[in-house]
Formats: sequence, structure tokens, C-alpha cells
Amino acid sequence: MRVVFSLISLLLLLFNNSLSAQFLKKNNAADFSLSSNFNQSAVAGSVFHKHQFGKKKRINLGYGLRFTGNFGSNSNFITAPANLTSGNTGLGVIFSEILLNNLDTISFAKHQVNSLNLAVYLGFQVNEKIGLEFNIDAVGFSFGSNQTADYTSSKRTQSPNKNARQAAKVTGFNALLTSDNDLGSLNSELLLRYKINPKFDFKVGATFVFTEFTTHENLFLDNNRFRNKSLQPMIGFSYHIN
Repeated sequence: MRVVFSLISLLLLLFNNSLSAQFLKKNNAADFSLSSNFNQSAVAGSVFHKHQFGKKKRINLGYGLRFTGNFGSNSNFITAPANLTSGNTGLGVIFSEILLNNLDTISFAKHQVNSLNLAVYLGFQVNEKIGLEFNIDAVGFSFGSNQTADYTSSKRTQSPNKNARQAAKVTGFNALLTSDNDLGSLNSELLLRYKINPKFDFKVGATFVFTEFTTHENLFLDNNRFRNKSLQPMIGFSYHIN
């Protein structure tokens, strides 16, 4: 949790400095993205501010607020907690057949998860027209309708709820804690920007979306959190407000 509090403190400090200095003066933009891998799709909209660094102002560090709606059909959500998926117990990461046996699945015929997160942006301006960027959600919340999922246990003979229908809700709190330690639903993008004119950028790249549901009752290994990871080709554009 220290990582979360550190990110929140940094973002609040940057927002405070920007509001008092130059947030309303320049380097503010609105952004829209559309991505899909046919099984799942996502739409995302954000507003953000960027600081420029370096002699030629080619390095960008930014922060903003992003809404993401991720929806799909016939999607599987796998056991989420890191201690069950990667053996991350503080003594290192252990990969073994034992861990594979910990991975249970809940499946939805259709699902939609909406999230609103603070996001951070890191970019490099290659030249006047082309820029590279990575951005990722840091902390926020998610919402969506409660749903019923098909549950399949890896330990069918031990699970009291084997292959049963399970009620589930969207996990409400989101936090970037690295890899399977993450909580909730988070969006990230790796992209190339092309400046069409001073006001508009076109962007193309990939979206990587984590979405998470929590079952109403604890299942095998006392777990109730299940995650889906979706890599999707992405296109979009940005509008430079000032």
C-alpha cells in the first residue's frame, strides 16, 4: 500500500503545483482512444497536463484523469491475488505446477466494467511531428452492474462450489501495485503520436486492460477476486486545449 500512497501524494503535489502555476496556461489536452481484439473492446477518454523536461523539451511527464469502459463477451476471469498466481510471498517469484492448480476461472457471457482513474504519462518527442508515449492508470475506482458467472474450479474434488453459478460484482477500488499485485481495473497504453496540426494528434498503438470482478462468496483457497487481462490494438486522437 505504500506504493499507492506515494503515487497519490506525488499526483496531488503535481496537481497543486500546476493549478497554482501553469495548469490553465499550456500543455493541457483531451484524449480519446478506441481499442479492440474482437473478443473485448475498450473506449477511453481522458484530460491531462504535461510537463516538459530537457534541453530541447523532448521528455514529457504528465498526469490526468481517465475514464475507461471495457466490454466483451465469453471472457474468462482468472484467480487474481499475486500470492496464488505467482507465488509472490516476499521471498521472490516461484513458478510451478502447484501455482497452476490455484487458478480458478469465472466466465461471463457478456460483461462491462467502467473505471475512473488518475493516470500518469511518460513520453518522448522524437521530432516535431512524432512522439512516443507510455501511460498507465495509478489509482481510482470502478463500477458496473452485478452479474452471474460460470465458475470452474481447478480443484473440483475439493471445492464446495465446483462448477457452480456465482454472483459477482465489479471490484470497486483500483490501485497500481505492479503486475499481479494490482487491484481492480486499470488501463495502460503504449503508443506512437503523430501531430496533424497544432491542435490535433493522431495516435496508434496497443491498450492493455486489467479488469476485475469479486464474487459474493469466497471460493477455493478462500479467494473471491478474479482478473482478466486483455491486449488490444488501439487508435485514437488528442486535442490540445492550450
